[in-house]
Amino acid sequence: MRTVLLVFAAAAMAPGAWAQAPAVAPAAAPAHRPTRFKEPDPLDFSDHAGFVPIFDGKTMDGWDGDPSIWHVEDGAIVGVSTKEKPVRNSYISYHGATALDFDLKLEIKTIGRGGSGIQYRSQVGLPWTKPPAPGAPPPNLAWMMTGPQADFWPPLAYSGQFYSENTPLGIVAWRGQVVNSVRGRNPRLVGTIGDRAELGAFVKNEDWNQYEIIARGGVMMHILNGRLMAVEVDDDPASSNNQPGLIGLEIENAPCQVFARNIWLRRLR
Repeated sequence: MRTVLLVFAAAAMAPGAWAQAPAVAPAAAPAHRPTRFKEPDPLDFSDHAGFVPIFDGKTMDGWDGDPSIWHVEDGAIVGVSTKEKPVRNSYISYHGATALDFDLKLEIKTIGRGGSGIQYRSQVGLPWTKPPAPGAPPPNLAWMMTGPQADFWPPLAYSGQFYSENTPLGIVAWRGQVVNSVRGRNPRLVGTIGDRAELGAFVKNEDWNQYEIIARGGVMMHILNGRLMAVEVDDDPASSNNQPGLIGLEIENAPCQVFARNIWLRRLR
C-alpha cells in the first residue's frame, strides 16, 4: 500500500501534471433575476395631460400682432412676408398667461427662404435695438418681443439653437451645445449633444415639425422632432433669460410664410 501511494504522489508531482489535470467546472450561472431598473417610456408628443391649449385653431383670441402680417388659416397661425412687402422682424404674442417654468409643445413649419422662432419668457414694449428696413416706419413696440427664442430656420443651421432676441446676448447656445452662463463672463461650452449638421438632418424643411421647449429655473431645453438640440443653463438670476414672460412667434425676412398649430402649454409657475 505504501508503495502504491508513493507512486501516485510521484506521478501527481511530475512535470506537467497540473496542466494535464481536468479543469474544475465553473459554478452554474444563477437563474435570471428581474432588475429594479427600467428604461423610461418614451414621451408621447400628443400627450397633453396637464396642458392647456393657448390657440383655439380658429381665432386670434389672446394673441396680439400686426394683422397685416398675421392671420388664422386652416387651423394654424400664419405669418406672411413677401418680396413686395418684406418683413424684417414681426411677432405675435400670447397674452393669456405669463410663464417662467413650463413645457410648451407646438407644430411649426416655414415655406420660403425666411425663418421663424418661438419666443418665451419674453417682454413686449421695450426699445428696439435693430434699425428698421429702409423706408419702413419705426416698429410698433407693443408687437415687438425681447427675450429667449427657440430658433427655427430650416434652410440654415439655426434651427434648435438658443437665441436671445433684441439683447446683447445674441446666439448663446448653438445647435448641438450645452452652454452655461454666469454674470460677468462670456457663455462657456459645457458639453456637446451631437454634430450640428447631423442634428440638422432631423429638421424638416417646408413640412411640419414637432417643437418642445422645457424651462425649469435657469435651465432651458429645445427639442425638435424628438431630438435634443440645445441646452442653456443660465446661473444669473438677473438675466433676461430668467424672467417670467410671454410666449410668441416670429417671422423674419422674405419671402417667407410661417405656420404654427396645436400650441399647448403646461405652466408650472
